[in-house]
Amino acid sequence: MSNHFHRGLHRFAVVLSGCIFVLIVAGALVTSEDAGLSVPDWPTSFGSIYKIPPMVGGVKFEHTHRMIAEGVGLLTILFCVATSFVDRRKWLRNLTFVAIGAVIAQGVLGGLTVLMFLPWYISSAHAALGQTFFSIAVLLALYTGRDWTESTPEKFVDDGAPSTRTLAVLTICAVYLQLFFGAAFRHSGMSILAHLVNAVLTSGLVAWTAIRVLSRYGQITALRRPAAMMIALLLVQLGFGFAAYLTRVVWGKTAVQPLPSMVSTTVAHVAIGALLLATSFVLEEQVRRRLMKESATVAEPSAARKAISA
Repeated sequence: MSNHFHRGLHRFAVVLSGCIFVLIVAGALVTSEDAGLSVPDWPTSFGSIYKIPPMVGGVKFEHTHRMIAEGVGLLTILFCVATSFVDRRKWLRNLTFVAIGAVIAQGVLGGLTVLMFLPWYISSAHAALGQTFFSIAVLLALYTGRDWTESTPEKFVDDGAPSTRTLAVLTICAVYLQLFFGAAFRHSGMSILAHLVNAVLTSGLVAWTAIRVLSRYGQITALRRPAAMMIALLLVQLGFGFAAYLTRVVWGKTAVQPLPSMVSTTVAHVAIGALLLATSFVLEEQVRRRLMKESATVAEPSAARKAISA
């Protein structure tokens, strides 16, 4: 076993992340299409574990979501096994066990939403855990990448107040809270007010963190890329959020069934939110790896060059 870059394991992690993203989109479709109880039993589907029911109406959304979830669960187990064989980092292997625990808990929460007839708090927890699971998979792809496994990053001084690491962690917390408020509103557990108010706070923190990184550490590719992506995702997310508000709250409040415009904007809003959360985690980990508060332990290349030239 080795902790050097393993191309196959990294590609596996990337594929797993992509499959989980598809699962999040499928779950958002179930909620947006009001199809959560189209298959009324769990863990079976209409009394069968293996038979595919007629894929009509809401059943095609709910049962497809279940089939994708089963595939993702299997892939997660296989990734854990593969990691135990080809990577000797114990903490990484432990993280794969966390991923397995997350996908099992996600399945149980999904089943409880059906058995308990869609209680908003369980449905919201199911949505939030799905976003967490996706972020874990993205981090697995980061940790198995060539840059993380084969390079020793140069350390830079983080002398901001608050520190860049603090801003990155606060951003993750704010995005999490925003995702929960959004899920609670979609599942009729809370009004949209909390989601709208927290959107201002979250947007400010995302922008503050990304601008801090870009302005002070823009020369570091590993920090610049996720920071720039966060800005782009934030702008797209705000656009889809406004569109979802118009189609669902303003124009669609009297609709007898979900309109295509309501479904498309809401699903896109959920998907971009998942990408924003995962990118926030990536930036926080890169900040933790490359920035340090103790300037005495940091070898600044500019100072070293001055000393040599002198």
